[in-house]
Amino acid sequence: MKISCDREKLLWAFQAVAAVAPPRSPKPILQNVKLDVADGGAATLSATDLEVSIRREVEGVEAEAPGSVLLPVVRFGAILRESSDTTFRIETDGSKTLVRGERSRFNLPSENPGEFPSVAAFDADAYYQAPTRLLKEMIRRTIFATDNESSRYALGGVKLEVTDEGRLIAVGTDGRRLAKMEGAIERVGDAPPVGDATIVPTRSLQLIDRTLVDEEAPTRLAVRANDAVFATPTATLSTRLLEGRYPRWRDVVPTRSESAKVELTVGPFFAAVRQAQIVTSDESRGVDFQFGEGTLVLEGQTAEVGESHIELPIGYDGNRIEIMLDPRFMVDFLKTLDAEQSFTLDLVDSDSAAVASTDDGYTYVLMPLARDRG
Repeated sequence: MKISCDREKLLWAFQAVAAVAPPRSPKPILQNVKLDVADGGAATLSATDLEVSIRREVEGVEAEAPGSVLLPVVRFGAILRESSDTTFRIETDGSKTLVRGERSRFNLPSENPGEFPSVAAFDADAYYQAPTRLLKEMIRRTIFATDNESSRYALGGVKLEVTDEGRLIAVGTDGRRLAKMEGAIERVGDAPPVGDATIVPTRSLQLIDRTLVDEEAPTRLAVRANDAVFATPTATLSTRLLEGRYPRWRDVVPTRSESAKVELTVGPFFAAVRQAQIVTSDESRGVDFQFGEGTLVLEGQTAEVGESHIELPIGYDGNRIEIMLDPRFMVDFLKTLDAEQSFTLDLVDSDSAAVASTDDGYTYVLMPLARDRG
């Protein structure tokens, strides 16, 4: 193989793909990124850890001789980052790889690309299709609520469902809070149902968010028995799905008619919560939220740290409601929204879940803390 390429374009694609390669592995060949170049210069980078695989097209490649090469993640990645050269010439004879810039040259040992595991391409005729921007927003608004430390394996990912009405639902929970977002999705062909077994690991979702950068193009999704494949025109990511039974999340999201609906703007509320949080600690993490008479009062108290009392004018004049919440969990929710955005906080009493919702399909359920725990 012998090619010339734009260093910055190769660096950008290489970093996205290399994120999946394991830093340590009993199979050292996995610590490489494979570069395949066809006649005409069509180039693809691929990497895998045998659980997640990524393929990504590379722009700015000209091929003198097509072929394949394995590029070591650590060494070749450092060459790309540290070099100031505009273009690189890369050639390999199967045993070593020569990388030359305008003012640099590196000679690296090379492994056999034929021994690299195959990386799945998107070849489904029947699949689902959703706007990439929507999918990335769904990931960002649910992934923080998952639990990778739990013995319940299924909680370490986001559950995806597709309804008969053509809605994609994403749910993340750790048992103390639940984040759900939904949006429109298109079914292409006779795509199989997406239901109880489709739990995508948190790490895979992080990689999807980083890899699928073609936000103006749709993302195709194909779900099989044990894995799922996401693809845009320039990138493909396949991931194994988590095993285990996911909680009955619909039982957690209450439907209430007798409750208080408090309209809040993210920016001012976020600032008040952060201020009240200052005096909390791991042992005393609760903040008391008091709604009534046009004012929200937030109070935190920790014996060793001190007390906080924050007031925020709000448009709620109903019966007084007090509820103790973990401000860290409220902050996680607020960080996913724009400061000028508004949301509705649905409240009943100190023993019932607080439910926040936006008008773009986002719901967040937060369980209260016992008041005697502070």
